[in-house]
Amino acid sequence: MNQEQPTPEHGSLPTGFERGTDGPKVIVVGVDGSESSWRAAAYAAGLARRQNAMLAIVYVQPVLVGGAAFGAPVAEVTEEVAEELLAEIRATTERLRGLYPHAMRWEFHTFRGDPYSGLVQAADDLKADAVVVGASEQAGHRIVGSVAVRLVKAGRWPVTVVP
Repeated sequence: MNQEQPTPEHGSLPTGFERGTDGPKVIVVGVDGSESSWRAAAYAAGLARRQNAMLAIVYVQPVLVGGAAFGAPVAEVTEEVAEELLAEIRATTERLRGLYPHAMRWEFHTFRGDPYSGLVQAADDLKADAVVVGASEQAGHRIVGSVAVRLVKAGRWPVTVVP
């Protein structure tokens, strides 16, 4: 049987290819304190650790216009949520320290706005290779569409939805 060797025109690998260095460099995960977002964070952390990628943990602070109209300290409440999430992430990181041979690199980012727009901005700003989110736990999202569905439809990054 006569087989031709692949040439650059016929699909050979680029000369700069190195095994094990072509995985994701930045993985964005959205967290909001829900159980599904914590599962998504754990899944994304495992991916980032195995791929030696940066894990960008993103909390999008909602803009609650209705609460602000009644004098509620909305900004203070969302800042407190962000601080609580960060404290939980740091505590978890400390508990896991030493279990793995390499320390995982991670950053915590907050954005303001609706979750979809905030995650899109984060993924764009951080040049994400992948986005991980938890499945929506809200019944209304079956009608309107969840953040996860909107991210998948955007088609700009691989999106993993963790149940």
